[in-house]
Amino acid sequence: MRAAYIEKLGPPDVIRWGELPPPAPKPGEVLVDVLATAVDPVDTFVRSGVFRTPLTFPFVVGRDLVGTVASGGPGFAAGETVWCNSLGHDGRQGAAAEQAAVPADRLYRLPPGVRPEEAVAVFHPAATAHLALFAHGGLRPGETVLVGGAGGNVGSALVELAACAGARVLATAAPRDHAHVRSLGAAEVVDYHADGLVERLAALAPDGVDVHVDTSGRNDLRAAVALLAHRGRVVLLAGARDEAALPVGPLYMKDGSLRGFAISHATVAELAGAADAVNERLARGGLRPRAVEYGSLSETARAHQRVERGELHGRRLVLRP
Repeated sequence: MRAAYIEKLGPPDVIRWGELPPPAPKPGEVLVDVLATAVDPVDTFVRSGVFRTPLTFPFVVGRDLVGTVASGGPGFAAGETVWCNSLGHDGRQGAAAEQAAVPADRLYRLPPGVRPEEAVAVFHPAATAHLALFAHGGLRPGETVLVGGAGGNVGSALVELAACAGARVLATAAPRDHAHVRSLGAAEVVDYHADGLVERLAALAPDGVDVHVDTSGRNDLRAAVALLAHRGRVVLLAGARDEAALPVGPLYMKDGSLRGFAISHATVAELAGAADAVNERLARGGLRPRAVEYGSLSETARAHQRVERGELHGRRLVLRP
């Protein structure tokens, strides 16, 4: 089979496109013919070594796939359309190939009527958002959520999922993204470059923010803690190289909490719960990607370069064999 793979850690140009032996499914795995895969920032962390995880070289890159079951496996029949968003790390080969062997407990059926090449663009950001809000943020109906950087892929999913769960959503975004963020259910959207941003947000949430999630990677914990409600929660999901200062006193005086969260550490049960929620929204017509660019798996190295350069505001790269 053809695949995008690496033989050592390094910059995007270490990615090769060529022939590898097809995967041989182990007990408990399902062989999948890949229809499409998405390129995530975390893929670049694995490839570069920023996120340390067990790898076997040659290593196929990529985390997300949508495909069809090539031959019947545990709980799946040949021809079913399926997806996975947890390949390409922790000893598992990746998704950027013509075929992949996927553990059955990490494989989910795609709801009928959902376009596979469109859906693959939202699996990772939507599952990330769900786990951040509910598994780590403990979000409950009627609470107030603040989503920083709501115009991006994860930010958009955070807004939609929180609003659908009955939360009041405040968001920050660039002005060009305000209409989009409001369309997803945000009650208020503020320009994140606005003067007096913290004061404006505090006025919009006089009782404080119950769950604070910032997707930008620039974690201003002084501002986040200042905005928290009593027993509010700050969930950190971006900023692998950030070393923000934590105002310890104000945090504990509010009975507040700070949770770090990387989806790569999610349990199989947590991922399955997120997949159920994502499938439910997809089946209802939600979680549609804002913009998708399609390309070939042979362009994986260039796709990693574009992600690292920050060229994809609100867009997703979907690559097909």
